[in-house]
Amino acid sequence: MKKRSFFDRLAGPRAIDDDYDFEEDAPRRPQSGPAVAASTPAPTEERTEGHLPVDMYQTPTEIVIRTFVAGVRPEDMNVSISRDMVVLEGAREEHGEATSSDYFNQELFWGTFARTVMLPQEVDVDGAQATSKDGLLSITLPKLDRTRQTKLRVKSS
Repeated sequence: MKKRSFFDRLAGPRAIDDDYDFEEDAPRRPQSGPAVAASTPAPTEERTEGHLPVDMYQTPTEIVIRTFVAGVRPEDMNVSISRDMVVLEGAREEHGEATSSDYFNQELFWGTFARTVMLPQEVDVDGAQATSKDGLLSITLPKLDRTRQTKLRVKSS
């Protein structure tokens, strides 16, 4: 029995084709002219909504989400928060300084992006804060204290 690679364990079972030809799927490079990175989309390719990478960590009292949104104006960004989820949406506009045929390499993402982050525990929506400095968006979400109790006085009428 062949030992499964890390990728196979991560991606799940799949049929193994021992006759696979790697040269067949190799990227084709132009015979002349500058080399173009494999990640460069073709000019006719339709772009889809971008993915926004995030960091999320906790302190004893808060959950903090950070992401880079350089080039996005605050009015072009929407942050929606519920007790167990944060949705980040926005748009980064490209300034038409060059046409797609003028690019040698084009890796920056322009257009709309969205990201939904499921939170590991419930947060206080009313106490949430969002700040942006030098293109880094930081969202601070106070954790709900489930162990906190309060006593109510019963009033008679």
